Amino acid sequence: MGIQIGAKPDSGFDDPIGMLKDCHRRIEHFLHILCVVVERAHGRELTTEETEAIEAALEYFRVGGQRHNADEEESLFPRLRAECAGEELAQIGGLENDHQHANGLHAAVEDLYRKWIIDGKLAAEDEVRLSSYTDQLQRLYQAHIQIEEQKVFPRAAQVLRGDAIEAIGEEFRARRK
Repeated sequence: MGIQIGAKPDSGFDDPIGMLKDCHRRIEHFLHILCVVVERAHGRELTTEETEAIEAALEYFRVGGQRHNADEEESLFPRLRAECAGEELAQIGGLENDHQHANGLHAAVEDLYRKWIIDGKLAAEDEVRLSSYTDQLQRLYQAHIQIEEQKVFPRAAQVLRGDAIEAIGEEFRARRK
């Protein structure tokens, strides 16, 4: 991503919770592209600019989105499970279920956008399906991010000690090599 004057710089490996929040902003950005293009390009061929934006969004979710899920499921959530109980544990399980549901929706969205890009058009029923899938993703991510940022991440900051946070950051770093 390019540098945006006046924007908060991305968090580093010393702040893995901040990194997850930064990733949420990227998820929101790329999801917005997926939603807007299907809405605006109704019934026509995609422009070069739209195609490039869609390609970037699909690539982000294929790579960055999967890495984000791994960061949470393999580094953060296991440590939180050791420190939490009851409703908090149920929230973590629900978030992992969200990841699986989102993966299925992303696969369907990617298939339909690829078809649109390759064929130059999309059948009306496929447009309806694509719009439905992107709407579902938007609702899923909105609720998912809200739970993480308002409940799970603050709880992690409360209960995880400095050495756990450092280890999480190192695991994030290793996933990016």
